[in-house]
Amino acid sequence: MHTALEKTLLETIHRFRMMAPGDRVGVAVSGGADSVALLRLLESLRGELGVSLVVVHFDHSLRGAESKADANFIASLARASGLESVFTCEDVAAAARENGWNIEDAARRLRYAFFQRVVHEGHATRIAVAHTADDQAETLLAHILRGTGLTGLAGIYPVIGPVVRPLLESRRQDLRAYLRAMNQTWREDSTNTDLHRQRARIREQLLPLLERDFSPAIVNHLVELARLAREEESFWKALVEDRFFSLAEKRPGKITIQIYDLLSPLGGLPKLKEAGSASTLSLTERMIRRLYEELRGDCRKLAAAHVEAVIRLALEGTSGRRLELPAGISVERVFNNLVFSSPRSRESSKSDLETVRRSFAYQYSVSIPEHGAASISVPELGTCFRLKVIDWPSAASETKRDSNVLDADLIRNPLILRNWRPGDAYRPRGRRQARKLKQMFLTGRVPNSDRACWPVLECRGQVIWARGMPAADDFCAHDGTRTGVLIEEDRLGADG
Repeated sequence: MHTALEKTLLETIHRFRMMAPGDRVGVAVSGGADSVALLRLLESLRGELGVSLVVVHFDHSLRGAESKADANFIASLARASGLESVFTCEDVAAAARENGWNIEDAARRLRYAFFQRVVHEGHATRIAVAHTADDQAETLLAHILRGTGLTGLAGIYPVIGPVVRPLLESRRQDLRAYLRAMNQTWREDSTNTDLHRQRARIREQLLPLLERDFSPAIVNHLVELARLAREEESFWKALVEDRFFSLAEKRPGKITIQIYDLLSPLGGLPKLKEAGSASTLSLTERMIRRLYEELRGDCRKLAAAHVEAVIRLALEGTSGRRLELPAGISVERVFNNLVFSSPRSRESSKSDLETVRRSFAYQYSVSIPEHGAASISVPELGTCFRLKVIDWPSAASETKRDSNVLDADLIRNPLILRNWRPGDAYRPRGRRQARKLKQMFLTGRVPNSDRACWPVLECRGQVIWARGMPAADDFCAHDGTRTGVLIEEDRLGADG
């Protein structure tokens, strides 16, 4: 016959599929009442669950002799139960100083890294930790006081990877009553009652006040709120992941997404100005956090104000504008795209651009024949250019509107095919004044990374053609042209 506490524990384990027969469960025991109760409860139910147990303990080295006494108590507990144990001790304070973490964050990072090692090394297949319903309620209140959204209201998850929390629907007071009934002692952590810590003030002052003066069932209400928020989060996470992998283009250290796709991730909006409406704003905000998380690893430093700034950049920014986000992540608008990048990728991009300018510089001489075509292979671009001589009058109906057809009689051999250089300029067909190629790149939406090796054709020191741009007006075919020169481009090694 199970006690009420055992029934709750079993229901939680089965509902969230925390364990399966054959699992080796590492019980994380700190020495406190909750973790000792978890160990005793799992001991009593391990036959029914079909699992074996191992005691796991992480010593934070924060309380001197008190920490050592905790470790000795737990070792005795494991020996008395005939259980194997895995112990470790790390200097949490030193890790916090070295990495700029606060003590609680450092303790959590190192503790869970230890749990992962325990599983990776084969000591356990699951790690059971003793978070209770009271811990869940305290967590939600802490998040609300700090300021949070739906993600924060989800609170503590029952299962994350190999870590499971069987006591998440059990009350702390019931666990203590259970231990007292079996004359089982435990250790008290003095920091739990240190009212300088917000968590202790919530536990010792705020939550009892809410239970006494507002709602005796406040803990149950907060636990239920967390459950509902987690269900919502599961839906949103699945949707965001689907949109992220469908719409974002990933490269090392960089992620690019079209602005329309970011502001209208579900599609269906006919105009960009309608994007960002209330119906899609929530998904857009989550997409921004997901893009940031992909580069940063987490979203803890990304505030709502940062997300709003990215949306403004998308809606109102001009190409070339950049926004700096926490942890060195930046967002740049490149025409109709937003490019998220990490600091390392930007340094690499600068280095790569210099490399392109130095290593991808090229210059090839070519002479146009009287008939046929001249070909120039440019390995730096993986491209072959063909300067094809055509009979202009017979081909006029097909080519007279092609702004890249040159007049062969106006060209003097040899020509130079080379990469673009700063300062290159010419008067394009249909223009009254010369324009710098840099301006034409902006108009043609040529990315910065492609400009250094952009191909141009030079005749006697004058640029007469550039890929994708109208040719120089002074050299274009016209009504009096007898022989034209058509410039074609194929992938190097392509057939034809």
